[in-house]
Amino acid sequence: MKRFMDHDELARDSRFKRNGSQNQVLGSMPSDVKGIVRLFEAVAPKIKKRVAGTVLEEVYDEVGPGFQFLTLSGGTQSKEDRSPLQLRMQLHGIFVGELQALEAAGRTLWDFPEGDWELKMNMARQCWDEARHVQIYEKLIHHVGGEVGEFAETTFLFAASCNEDAVLRLAGVNRCLEGLACDVFRSLIDYGQRVGDDIIAQAVDYVLADELTHVRFGSEWVKKLTKDDPDRAKRARDFQRETDRSFSFGGERKLARAERVEAGFSESELDEIESLTSDGPSRDILIQAGELLRDRHQARNRGENVPEI
Repeated sequence: MKRFMDHDELARDSRFKRNGSQNQVLGSMPSDVKGIVRLFEAVAPKIKKRVAGTVLEEVYDEVGPGFQFLTLSGGTQSKEDRSPLQLRMQLHGIFVGELQALEAAGRTLWDFPEGDWELKMNMARQCWDEARHVQIYEKLIHHVGGEVGEFAETTFLFAASCNEDAVLRLAGVNRCLEGLACDVFRSLIDYGQRVGDDIIAQAVDYVLADELTHVRFGSEWVKKLTKDDPDRAKRARDFQRETDRSFSFGGERKLARAERVEAGFSESELDEIESLTSDGPSRDILIQAGELLRDRHQARNRGENVPEI
């Protein structure tokens, strides 16, 4: 079986619609409203094609190519409330994230045959955990009235995490991405408790317990594998920092500090993560751009002449 598989080679059944380009667009986005509008109107045909046949096709028809800025307000993990559509989108995004986490842990087990036996056992344990998480989130999607495949999948998580250096992969997958999952899951648990949805609160709390273990795997193994190699340790820190920065799009990260400390993060590391911001626009700029894109899209649908920006 091939080692170091590319994210484009991940297998999916006919329910899934894949989007591999969205995050490249987000990563190169201007920081001003008019620049964002020009960019998204230029790629509008591609966005429309991506959402065709999904539940988001109707949303696109209603508000145009900037729908994600209005629907998610730049990111759901730090919002207090969620509309039914927001909740379905977030649970579906986590579902495919868990699927890719399963694949990433399996690849780590396979890609590094010379690895320590205990490390292999940890990755095998993580595969088992992630398989349960996939099942749990599939049931949660159905619980809120959604279906697997109704939203497009991006492979950004898998692409960002599967580095050819085992230490960098552990830093990127287990410390960064699994750490991010702790933040999102704590927010979801709080949401479920606030709205009285015990199924969401209890199911996600069950998953969060596993995520702490996965982050701890990364914390412990990065230290072990770089103990006598300060240059490699620095590369791991730098790689994790850049991966964390790439997930700070729109700002306003809210960390599950207690859970992350339990999983092996220091307070100084958490302070640094909280201070990270991407080079992209703020949440307020994204929302303003989404509103302008909506107004221009609706004007075109009414047959009005819309000037270039």
